[in-house]
Amino acid sequence: MKTLLLITLGIMMSAPDFISGYKVGDTARDFSLKNVDDKMVSLSDYDNAKGFVVIFTCNHCPFSKAYEDRIIALDKKYKTKGYPVVAINSNDAEIVPEDSYQKMIERANEKDFSFPYLYDETQEIADTYGATNTPHIFLLNKENNKLVVKYIGAIDNNYQDASAVTEHYLSDAINALIAGKNPEKDFTKAIGCSIKRK
Repeated sequence: MKTLLLITLGIMMSAPDFISGYKVGDTARDFSLKNVDDKMVSLSDYDNAKGFVVIFTCNHCPFSKAYEDRIIALDKKYKTKGYPVVAINSNDAEIVPEDSYQKMIERANEKDFSFPYLYDETQEIADTYGATNTPHIFLLNKENNKLVVKYIGAIDNNYQDASAVTEHYLSDAINALIAGKNPEKDFTKAIGCSIKRK
């Protein structure tokens, strides 16, 4: 019984539920993180952006891999409308070597990412935003020189099969912002691997 209690306590302590972070309506902070081209990238670098699709993702997670082509398509579709994708890997490479900075470079080149793929080595940005999974979406909108969180959660409702998706949560949210409205659904549960924290 004591062993079971200790195991249960250990699972609870390791679970990401204690991570606080942003809620819809909060103002998000900017950041400066290293891209796979070895250059530092901040959201303030995008003068013409109306907002951002900030996606916490990684190399190794099967959920993240399943969404890569959809993320590229989302970026190509929406960056011309003012909402570019900015992808961030916050996983601890000591726990998951496949998520090292060098492996990020290899993955970005292999998939020909059309968006920056940034390394949150200290995990400060994941902690600040409250990211718990890969992928985990934070849709930001520029309002009065602030970055306001407008949607948090999943990309859609079927990670396994893009052709079987019936609810396009992220696309619907971006389309609402483009139309000058708030997303009808502004929060969903992010489904994916847990972010591997130090």
